[in-house]
Amino acid sequence: MSNVAVIAVGGNSLILDEKHKTIPDQYAATVETAKHVAGMIEKGWNVVLTHGNGPQVGFILRRSELSLHELHPVPLDYCGADTQGAIGYMFQRALHNELHKRGIDKQAATIVTQVLVDKNDPAFQNPSKPIGSFMNAEQAARKRAEEGWQMVEDAGRGWRRVVPSPLPKAIVERDAIHELIHAGFVVICSGGGGIPVYENEQGELVGLEAVIDKDFAGSLLARSIDADLFLVSTAVEQVALNYNKPNQQWLDHMTLAEAKKYLAEGHFHKGSMGPKIQAAIWFLDASDATGSAHHEEWMHHDTSHKRKALITNPENLERALNGETGTRITKD
Repeated sequence: MSNVAVIAVGGNSLILDEKHKTIPDQYAATVETAKHVAGMIEKGWNVVLTHGNGPQVGFILRRSELSLHELHPVPLDYCGADTQGAIGYMFQRALHNELHKRGIDKQAATIVTQVLVDKNDPAFQNPSKPIGSFMNAEQAARKRAEEGWQMVEDAGRGWRRVVPSPLPKAIVERDAIHELIHAGFVVICSGGGGIPVYENEQGELVGLEAVIDKDFAGSLLARSIDADLFLVSTAVEQVALNYNKPNQQWLDHMTLAEAKKYLAEGHFHKGSMGPKIQAAIWFLDASDATGSAHHEEWMHHDTSHKRKALITNPENLERALNGETGTRITKD
């Protein structure tokens, strides 16, 4: 079995700017990413793709708001499922066409993925993830009263709904994903951090109005299937210390200990690079208790010593794999 790479693609990377956010625009961005993914496959990697869906969920919620006079609203967990299907379809088609062009006989398949969270996660007492459109104070007060939504004022731009962002504990469809990888498929799964579900007292899964951090879910996915590489595709070519300051310093390589130290020192912003570095740390550090290997009964051996995390932007995936750019994070 060749090496397995989990690639986490940001939802914003399918939307290049404000002028390019239609479906054809998003598909064109997917086609570009597919070229780099196909390049990895050509080099012998088994690839599992996971992706963000923030903007796309926002679009569904806005459409839902605008059509309430005629149609039922779409709950947040269903928005997650809808976007997993739609973005998965874009990647399936783009990868099919690119692999066909290169003469590679491989198929891509999307799995609508549920991710188990703890109903008692502290995040449920402290909703923090803004979703949906901006409202004025009067609309926000009405939503609070009628729907029980928690609302926050967002940097003078208006009020937004906030929902919990619990930690992922287990990938429900893990076994199906594992089987497909071993059968030679390119798997697209766990989109948007997965659909958050919890297990009730009867052992039934119940969907939740919450959002799981996509990088944390990607890290759990990579650990769950014992991947060799966790590749985070983001907006910058490399990670930096003192980002955007006069003493900015680009990083080619970090050890696990250095990554932990820099994160603790506050070098990586909570809203951008912080979760990506934390996700890489959890991937490399199997002994870490938070969302770690002991949550997955199927992992009986620690292979973390051979693992590597890599952070770069989509257009530099192949160069980063060759060690020419990107930021590598290794155990030591």
